[in-house]
Amino acid sequence: MSDQANSSTSRLSGFWRSPGGKKAKGAVVGILLSAGIGFILVWSAIGEGMVHKSYDLPFVFKPVITPKDVVMVYLDDASHEKLHQKYLEPWNRVFYTRLVKRATAEQAKAVVFDIVFSDTLDPETDAAFGAAMMENQHVIISDDLVVYEYGKSGGLGKPQFAPLNRVINEGAIDIGCTALDPGVDQAVRQYEPSILGAKQANGQEIASEAWTTAVLVNPSFETTYPKSKYEPIWINYYGPELLGLQSVSLYKVLADHDPDVPPGFLSNKVVFVGEKLETKPQDTRKDEYPSPFSYLPENRFFTGVGIHATAFLNLIRGDWLRRLPSWLERTLIIALGSLFGAGLIYCRPVPATLLSLFAIVPITTANYYFFVHHNYWFPWLIPVAAQIPIALMWSVAFNSVQLYVDKQKVEQSLSLYLPARLVKKFANSPELLKPGAKKQLLTILFSDIAGFTSISEGMDPDELAKLMNAYFQTAVDDCIHFTEGTIVKYIGDAIFAFWNAPDPQDDHPFRAAEAALRFRAQDNHLFNGKRVITRIGLHTGVANVGNFGSTTRVDYTAFGENINLASRMEGLNKYLGTRVLMTGDTYEGIGLRLVTRYLGLFRLKGFEKAVHVYELMDRKEDGEKTHELRQRFDQARDLFSKKDFAAAETAFRRVLEINPKDGPSGFYLDHLQDFKSEKLPPDWKGEITLKDK
Repeated sequence: MSDQANSSTSRLSGFWRSPGGKKAKGAVVGILLSAGIGFILVWSAIGEGMVHKSYDLPFVFKPVITPKDVVMVYLDDASHEKLHQKYLEPWNRVFYTRLVKRATAEQAKAVVFDIVFSDTLDPETDAAFGAAMMENQHVIISDDLVVYEYGKSGGLGKPQFAPLNRVINEGAIDIGCTALDPGVDQAVRQYEPSILGAKQANGQEIASEAWTTAVLVNPSFETTYPKSKYEPIWINYYGPELLGLQSVSLYKVLADHDPDVPPGFLSNKVVFVGEKLETKPQDTRKDEYPSPFSYLPENRFFTGVGIHATAFLNLIRGDWLRRLPSWLERTLIIALGSLFGAGLIYCRPVPATLLSLFAIVPITTANYYFFVHHNYWFPWLIPVAAQIPIALMWSVAFNSVQLYVDKQKVEQSLSLYLPARLVKKFANSPELLKPGAKKQLLTILFSDIAGFTSISEGMDPDELAKLMNAYFQTAVDDCIHFTEGTIVKYIGDAIFAFWNAPDPQDDHPFRAAEAALRFRAQDNHLFNGKRVITRIGLHTGVANVGNFGSTTRVDYTAFGENINLASRMEGLNKYLGTRVLMTGDTYEGIGLRLVTRYLGLFRLKGFEKAVHVYELMDRKEDGEKTHELRQRFDQARDLFSKKDFAAAETAFRRVLEINPKDGPSGFYLDHLQDFKSEKLPPDWKGEITLKDK
């Protein structure tokens, strides 16, 4: 080591041994403690209770409002008594018929039954009920999620629903899913407007009660808020159920004259019908859940139908609660943790305590302001009840805390070589720093820019570097990191990434496919006036994953045959004229959640076994656009695999009539003559052997 280096090391060592250096070192530890605790509480189950309380508590102080768009009609204890309805028997549907007829007469906007009509009680009564609904044309009934099956690779499968009474089902204008998804404490804070892939046995699609009602009341709602259907919303409760929702007992609505329900009471309102019972019949489960107002004895529970009605109001009024974006929430948690973790170190105990108490006020006030006036919320209890106390305790106990130099060195090393997302993962798992690997199931992505050499030819190197940086920036942020993938390498204009490591992801094939679809947004990049087209290959398989560097140089990557297969899938796009190809292993993990088409069996160079190849075409909601093309292509490919090459040629040409630029059809037509003249084995099933990469 040179004298200059020795001198620098000496000065650095002296700094850390000086009083000022100790304060700086303590500030670093304080930041790690306070910001780290906040990060863990926000992003793990450990802090779930604190996060939930951050959502619940502002409702206690929020003014109660009662929207006039909805009226609740309860099948309550009083209605059981007045209408002589036994608790242990299903409600007589004559009452429902009378309710619907009154709603029709008074021109209610809609009637929503939070009731599953799965059985036949009396054919004549059911027929009358169905006829009344059909006359009204604005009645929604409910169906319940019985079981949610899982796919072969662990991903979500097809939701299953209870069969409904045919007559009543035909009378209703639509069906809404009555299922709710409470948290571990049984409280419902988030509401799922859409049940992805949810269909009844007859193939009819089904969404939540709230979403179905919103679309019925305002047909333009679905096009106005298209993304809202597929994103869970945080429910904005308007108050305790009996105060935040206008309500009345069923028997009063059916009475000839009741002062609480005057003529026209249902006019221009959406009527939600469901149970609210104080008496609990034996062996039955109440459809009730804890709410932010459960601290009030008279409002311990919120009914399921009340939650659906509140979610409907949230949607139609556009005032559901939004949690801060994850990047902003993470930034605030880390910033507040850093501020208090470092700042309080420089204060004596009494001033530090006073500053901590005073700091709670602006944080709490700011959260309440945005909660009430802008419908945003933030896990404010984490800085107030965790980060500030932790920072205060550290500052008070600073001189007695032992500094862990080895850990600081490890974290410093990690920060030099790892992306920020992986730093904490590796820091909490020192064994991952050791050279070596383990076998892990991955979904692997290889991307490449089509014709990159030709479109970049002659470009100024600085301009090319600028454009490539912009391309990689959006590819990483909007595609791979957006779906929480891990980027391993940049290979020229290509990207190598994978999912399900280092953090396990149950739906890693779907995440990778979603990233591939998002690459289409890259088409707006222009190189030399030519549009950038990204080709992608996907494969799911086991690979060796780990640190292939050393304890001082982290190179987190993956090796194995399946990595090569994913690369071959990317290259196959060039021959088939496609954008995104996947193997059958990846397809099995996605199932019907996305639109794909089966292209056939291909034996790729370097691989003895033929591979099932699928093209990823679109998201499920856009599948209708390619339905006919996919159907005709399947017919043509089936003829090809059966060696009926003449019929296959005609069928493939019909596909090209729909889309003259369909690459897979053109590929098969180009190779049909070879197969006609070739002697194929008896057990040939349509395999195509490619000799090039």
